[in-house]
Amino acid sequence: MVVRVEATGLCRSDWHGWRGHDPDIALPHVPGHELAGTIAEVGADVRQWNVGDRVTVPFVCACGVCGPCLAGDQQVCDNQFQPGFTHWGSFAELVALHRADVNLVRLPDKLDFVTAAALGCRFATAHRAVVSQGRVKAGEWVAVHGCGGVGLSAVMIAVATGAQVVAIDVSDAALHAAVELGATATIDASMVDGNAPTDIAARVRAATGGGAHLSIDALGSATTSFNSIASLRKRGRHVQVGLMLGDDSRAPMPMDLIVARELEILGSHGMAAHDYAAMLASITEGRLDPSRLVGRTITLDEAPAALMAMDFPQAVTGITVIVPGAG
Repeated sequence: MVVRVEATGLCRSDWHGWRGHDPDIALPHVPGHELAGTIAEVGADVRQWNVGDRVTVPFVCACGVCGPCLAGDQQVCDNQFQPGFTHWGSFAELVALHRADVNLVRLPDKLDFVTAAALGCRFATAHRAVVSQGRVKAGEWVAVHGCGGVGLSAVMIAVATGAQVVAIDVSDAALHAAVELGATATIDASMVDGNAPTDIAARVRAATGGGAHLSIDALGSATTSFNSIASLRKRGRHVQVGLMLGDDSRAPMPMDLIVARELEILGSHGMAAHDYAAMLASITEGRLDPSRLVGRTITLDEAPAALMAMDFPQAVTGITVIVPGAG
């Protein structure tokens, strides 16, 4: 089917693609994978959707018939396609999406398009990372390394479950946003007077009284991944959410700590369309409010400059959403 794009997020994953870290991308190319819009055209084999329906889509789209799909794990489909990566994406007025009956998600009427555009990658990914993969429990300590769109989403979701959160970032604005979302403690990981900061993992363990039960690397770098693992208490759980690409794809791990503390190392790769219902219910019932994470909206013409500005992630707080019809 063809979807008219009403809003689409500008994500660090798009930055990775622009930087050449994704081998699936061939030029010419249209980025964009966090989209919300209305159906403009429906293919002959589509059964569940009609023109005018309000929809979003996961950033990992599935075939619906492979082994992982039949087991309910569409987010790791053997034959997956990804708008903005394997196929042209949503930095456009219209985008074509395949296997619509498997992959599309109906938007609640009360959920606006700009907020919905934040769900397909960052918020949905954080929700599954914290709730399903991370198995967070009320009262636990959760460390979030990197407070961009994914990280701030993880902070909000963890706080909503009753967990205590320590947020780690190099940006004062990002740490302030984490506190506004309910973080109990923050750690500034920036350089201080030209010197490297003190051991981040030790500071997390001090702030949490022995280490985090669950730690999320929401940025995706050798440094944040290592710090996330090292900041865990015994039998803690690390969830890798930030993409580890380019030079970081084979990052070192503190294997001595993983063995001695019996740590769990988990990946989290988006969320299948059929799992959106619980998250959307939490949003419509007011337990979660992803609109608070939207930092600004821009036009399509402003997208290239905004993408390049992500070379300096500390300069942007919250989620940037492109509105193709604006301007």
